[in-house]
Amino acid sequence: MTTINAYTVLGITCDHCMRAVSTELAALPGVCNVDVELATGTVTVTSEQPLEPDVVAT
Repeated sequence: MTTINAYTVLGITCDHCMRAVSTELAALPGVCNVDVELATGTVTVTSEQPLEPDVVAT
């Protein structure tokens, strides 16, 4: 089962921030894809199973 969740991340202001957020989230077990939208600070995570909110927030 694939799960897609969107999160708002404050403070994403540049490409470096986007890469850092993408790298950290992509390293979580079960994460298949991470898409970061710089203009809105929206991060969309596709995973094989639901992710625990506290794991994503860390």
